[in-house]
Amino acid sequence: MRAAIAGASGYAGGELLRLLMSHPEVEVGALTAASSAGSPLGAHQPHLTQLADRVIQETTAETLAGHDVVFLALPHGQSAAIAEQLGDAAVVVDCGADYRLADPAAWQEFYGGAHAGTWPYGLPELPGQREILRTAKRIAVPGCYPTAVTLALYPAFAAGLAGHDVVVVAASGTSGAGKSLKPHLLGSEIMGSASAYGVGGGHRHTPEMEQNLSAVAGAPVTVSFTPTLVPMSRGILATCTVPAAPGLTGVELRAAYERALKDEPFVTLLPEGVWPATAMTYGANTAALQVTLDERAGRVVAVIAIDNLTKGTAGGAIQSVNLALGLPEELGLPLNGVAP
Repeated sequence: MRAAIAGASGYAGGELLRLLMSHPEVEVGALTAASSAGSPLGAHQPHLTQLADRVIQETTAETLAGHDVVFLALPHGQSAAIAEQLGDAAVVVDCGADYRLADPAAWQEFYGGAHAGTWPYGLPELPGQREILRTAKRIAVPGCYPTAVTLALYPAFAAGLAGHDVVVVAASGTSGAGKSLKPHLLGSEIMGSASAYGVGGGHRHTPEMEQNLSAVAGAPVTVSFTPTLVPMSRGILATCTVPAAPGLTGVELRAAYERALKDEPFVTLLPEGVWPATAMTYGANTAALQVTLDERAGRVVAVIAIDNLTKGTAGGAIQSVNLALGLPEELGLPLNGVAP
């Protein structure tokens, strides 16, 4: 399969290329970007030595045509114009937010502009989603925070063990903000400091979390989400709490998670008493998860760690594409992280 990557000079594009270079069924085709067009990839992704001499082309439909798969690792709002020009022969994967939300009003509120539409959602672990992805020609990759939060809580909602008032506090590394220069992400600003942002329901990933969890619960779910920026380059650690169903015991809760996750290749329910750390998932397409019942507060507490660039973006995209192409879901995706 020949794959083209639009946005090859960014963090998501670089992670896609790192993983695709180890995929036995994929040949890397066109590499495109905007301001970096005309320069060698090695000037932007020096860790990708096998592709260092490849020249980045401008992102046009003509350049992306003729591939089996097209990955759009573009800023939010820029994928739709390109996607509309691509034919039905290729599987097109949007790593941005253009096609994630089903509600046009939510898109306009959190992103602005016209809603481009809704594509099949690229989170295979959601109940029933693998069957949808196996016939998909268009795939919307989830946001990194929604990936973590959805994986952490969907087993509780699927089993009817949780109320509908979710509270999430999640820490993320700086790569989640993209590669564009921003003063608050300078080393002198971020090192030795942690800060909250998007507080009070303002983060763009909030409606996506609510969309996913409401679909599993079969009823509206609200999410109070507080993201925090911490001094690391990649990784997410999300602590998610939700009211427990009346009479729920810790044994019943853990049993529900074990049933839901027993066949999931990329989500690990850790042994009791072992809590996730971002280092467990560094560079891997995995999620490390732990759940417990806070009996005093009457709340389910789920803590999850993922690599925001791998399972949270590029790895999740390739996992979904494997299904769409009829390949083994785990093909070309790392299960082991990097340490220290």
